[in-house]
Amino acid sequence: MASDSQPAARIGRHAPRAQAGATAPASAAARRPAAGLRWVVPAKIAVFIAAWYPLARIVLFGLTDRLGANPIEFITRSTGLWTLVFLCITLAVTPLRRITGIAAFVRFRRMLGLYAFFYATLHFATYLWFDKWFNVEDIVQDIGKRPFITVGFAAFVLLIALAVTSPRAMVRKLGRRWQSLHRVIYAIGALAILHFWWMKAGKHDLLLPKIYGAIMLALLGWRLVVWLRERGLKSR
Repeated sequence: MASDSQPAARIGRHAPRAQAGATAPASAAARRPAAGLRWVVPAKIAVFIAAWYPLARIVLFGLTDRLGANPIEFITRSTGLWTLVFLCITLAVTPLRRITGIAAFVRFRRMLGLYAFFYATLHFATYLWFDKWFNVEDIVQDIGKRPFITVGFAAFVLLIALAVTSPRAMVRKLGRRWQSLHRVIYAIGALAILHFWWMKAGKHDLLLPKIYGAIMLALLGWRLVVWLRERGLKSR
């Protein structure tokens, strides 16, 4: 503003020097956030590689004849459990971001969610192919008669919807509806726990379902508490 009161000739003489001086701090300030986020790319690469471990383990066990007496069951249980693990990790991103204040954690959420879908697809494909041999009639009857299959199938269908709308182009196209749609992940988490619980209940082996159920309850409960608190603040 001070320069507005100066004569035109004086401004003309000193403007390039002032502009150069203003550009240097601005460019330095622009570089600072990027420098603080240098860990993000290596971390994403590490997470991307580590997320292949469950599949690599199955392949290695298959090649070394360590899948047990029932290989199909081993693959089905392993892919199902890792689907649940990635769902929990995906749901943990937002609480971790808000608690730590590190907004960059959000950059991992889409990749983690897609890995949850990837292992859910392997889980369903193993059931569809090796367990039922694409017998549609048998599969439909199974979905209708066995509750844990029903809720598991429902969770997978919802996961497909989230995976299809995960690209940035879909985010821009859907706008505000995208966020509303992707809240379905809460229902997916609940259905996945129910699927796991009912499946294990038949064998009276509820240790893992209780552990993952407690984790999912904490993740969803935290969101409920935050929502109620923010709603209370808005009403005031």
